[in-house]
Amino acid sequence: MNGSQDEVVSAQLTDKELLKQFKAVEQLDAEDKHLVKTFIDAFLTKRQVQKLAQ
Repeated sequence: MNGSQDEVVSAQLTDKELLKQFKAVEQLDAEDKHLVKTFIDAFLTKRQVQKLAQ
C-alpha cells in the first residue's frame, strides 16, 4: 500500500468536512470515540429501518 493512512482515507472519503470531523474524533479518548460510534450506528440503523418501511 502506497501513501500514508491519511492519504488512503482521503482518497476514499471525498467529503472534506466529514474527513476533518473524523480526524477530530480520532483525537478523543476511548470513551468519547465509543459514544460517537454509537451515535453513528444508531443513525445508520434508523435510516435502514426507514428505508425498509417505505
